[in-house]
Amino acid sequence: MIGILIIAHGTLGESLIHCASHVMGTRPPLLKQLGIGTHDDPAAMLPQAQQLVDELDEGNGVLILSDIYGATPCNMVGKLLKPGRVEGVAGVNLPMLVRTLTYRNGDIQLLVQKALSGGSEGVIHFTEEACKHHD
Repeated sequence: MIGILIIAHGTLGESLIHCASHVMGTRPPLLKQLGIGTHDDPAAMLPQAQQLVDELDEGNGVLILSDIYGATPCNMVGKLLKPGRVEGVAGVNLPMLVRTLTYRNGDIQLLVQKALSGGSEGVIHFTEEACKHHD
């Protein structure tokens, strides 16, 4: 099973894990988060992030999800990447997280693709037509 680490601003990671646990009915294993606060020193937190990656990697790798591309948490992710072993995706949202939790028993490159598709397909413009099938 591929480990999943969320590195994001503030308590976003905690909230996403809480919501995903609700959706899935239980707290998924091999899922952790690291919140970066306003006054945190990213360089000082990098060893903690690496420790979390090491804890989550049981042999199949780790996917790190971050919130905003180019922001501090995402820049930390860039320092942790090991292509094919530790991969990263920016733009985390709940649909992306649920999709990755559902498909993490396979290959990490496939999981990256599932994260990208889950994140984008989970963003929908509500229109009357789109909502008719939910009646």
